[in-house]
Amino acid sequence: MSHTPHELHEEFPDLAEKISEMKQSDAHFARLAEEYHEINRRVHRAETLVSPVEELTEVEMRKQRAVLKDEIYRMLTA
Repeated sequence: MSHTPHELHEEFPDLAEKISEMKQSDAHFARLAEEYHEINRRVHRAETLVSPVEELTEVEMRKQRAVLKDEIYRMLTA
């Protein structure tokens, strides 16, 4: 599989260790991280035309990814 941009450890390289720790210790955080991972893969497949979707659908997926990323960052820096 090709390199997928926007992985959490790439988005927050200075928080990579904390991401790993929180995935193990916080079930809510782990669920958000998994949701982010899934939507990120779907966006990547749409962008690379592996699984093309309508433009509006792709935009909505990107928005959903951004909301998750913001929530994850808030939790990481709280």
